Amino acid sequence: MSLERRLILIRHGQTEYNARGQMQGQLDTELSAVGVQQAKAAARALGEWQVGAVISSDLMRARDTAQVLAQAWGVDATEDARLRETDLGRWQGASHAEIDRAYPGQRAYWRHDPRWAPPEGETRLEVAARAMELVSQLMESDVFDRGRVVLVAHGGTITALTSALLGIREEDFPMFSGVGNVCWAQLVARPKFHAAEADHSAPAVDGTTVPQVPQDPENWWQDCRWHLEGWNVGTSAAAPMSAPSPDEGGEDAPS
Repeated sequence: MSLERRLILIRHGQTEYNARGQMQGQLDTELSAVGVQQAKAAARALGEWQVGAVISSDLMRARDTAQVLAQAWGVDATEDARLRETDLGRWQGASHAEIDRAYPGQRAYWRHDPRWAPPEGETRLEVAARAMELVSQLMESDVFDRGRVVLVAHGGTITALTSALLGIREEDFPMFSGVGNVCWAQLVARPKFHAAEADHSAPAVDGTTVPQVPQDPENWWQDCRWHLEGWNVGTSAAAPMSAPSPDEGGEDAPS
């Protein structure tokens, strides 16, 4: 039994809203011509990955990206609404400038406080909680035995879920920068170190003692630790790695 499980969180390809710097939220927008080419380029570059499952947000831009990627890996893509982007309420469809005029100071505050929601929208903590439900279900299944699991989602969802998986304090959620189109976060789950269970009697090579951790804990995935292996990783053929994500309230340059 493998003592690690690898999770890839990929953002969808570019949409016209991304190109114009508008915040989509849960609007069901489609990939632009550029976004389609980004997805195809990523599929060509990543086709050698061993992937056990591809699950996407049910919003069209993520679903279509996932289908292109899944075809390259020879698996079926399924959908789950819990991977949707943040519900931005009254802000959906507006540009940063329009939001800042109508709601002075609120976008900047929201960007730095995951407990605060846009008017009639949801908080980043709520986004993280619904996405975490899906990951918990996947961890109880055998899907990771077939390879890494790829979730195709959105900038805000990916940053919120990554923060939650890593156990980052709520006030530190804003530490992650935006995720570019068809760029991804890569995380791996391993057994958690439990110091209370360690055997301190085993000698080390230098004569001191070191704790011995169980090598094959039963059901370790139910209380694992996630590690970040890569953030905003991308292929130059698909999209620039530094493209910001307007959906999550990053800088004003369009992605």
